[in-house]
Amino acid sequence: MSTTVRAAVCTGTTDPLRISDVFLPEPGPGQVRVRLSAAGVCHSDLSLANGTLPQALPAVLGHEGAGRVESVGPDVTRTDIAPGQHVVLNWSPPCRECWFCTNDEPYLCEQGLDPASRAYANLEDGTPVFPGLGTGAFAEATVVPSHAVIPLPEGVTPSTDALLGCAALTGWGAVTNSARVRAGESAAVIGLGGVGLATLQALRLAGADPIIAVDVSPAKEELVRKLGASHFVAAGDNTPRELRGLTGGRGVDHAFEVVGSSTAIRTAWSATRRGGTTTVVGAGAKEDTVGLSALEIFHSARTLRGCMYGACDPDRDIPVLGQRVRDGELDLATMVTDEIGLDEVPEAFRRMREGRGGRSIVRFE
Repeated sequence: MSTTVRAAVCTGTTDPLRISDVFLPEPGPGQVRVRLSAAGVCHSDLSLANGTLPQALPAVLGHEGAGRVESVGPDVTRTDIAPGQHVVLNWSPPCRECWFCTNDEPYLCEQGLDPASRAYANLEDGTPVFPGLGTGAFAEATVVPSHAVIPLPEGVTPSTDALLGCAALTGWGAVTNSARVRAGESAAVIGLGGVGLATLQALRLAGADPIIAVDVSPAKEELVRKLGASHFVAAGDNTPRELRGLTGGRGVDHAFEVVGSSTAIRTAWSATRRGGTTTVVGAGAKEDTVGLSALEIFHSARTLRGCMYGACDPDRDIPVLGQRVRDGELDLATMVTDEIGLDEVPEAFRRMREGRGGRSIVRFE
């Protein structure tokens, strides 16, 4: 027996997002159905909608979600998952068996994104529909593999828990797992959406100093200072020079690119000191290439690294972040600048395109 839910559906990369009824089947073997309470609107959702990131269509977008388990399919062996359990969705659940998983890189799992390519529900006319990034979180409910849910740590408010599934995890992991920032090191964050704001907070927790926030929108200065930035720089042609001026002329020890564009990557690279590290967190387009000369790579001795999902193991790291939230060290609520309904997701996309606001979060309950 199917369950009918309202969902934000992308039918084509040039089509407007539409709110439609979607018919979810009962969870099959190894699956669970989750009734969503909240879903964050991430820039990756916009990239799926416009074709920057590949996604089988039509698809229910949304991947940063949390809710409660509504029903459990057959052959689910996990003892920590039962109806009523509050959970966070994991959009790249590791198989624990491939080469990457067995070599402590579950964020690169060969099968982690497979659910996104399998139809999981139907539209009203019977058309098969796919789950965006395997989760389909812009819907009142979704069906996912049982290993794609993580019990919500106790003491975390349901109003902001969805951010643990992507923004908070990715930003914290970029600082902690990928760059491994140490106390006293200087850092810059270029791009101050949800992930960028989480990166700022992670740098504060790591003891970085100074922490320089960079964005095209000067209106974000007050917000980023609340979350840990010691300086704010409006993005422009002179951004690398301004960042070097704030760090004794050297450049920062760590630059985090959280935009997903060659221009921002080049800015981050140029603002990084000789011997420093540039970490690319944003997901950009395949055809958007970055130009670096052979000489500057050699002479600068910088490290340029990519960062997928914060180099995290969500099963391990979400409980750690939950403890940070409970202790008041990680502020998820301040990252949320807009609380919206499902119908307002297209407007949230427009704000992201214009560089306005932090995280928008959809409330279902």
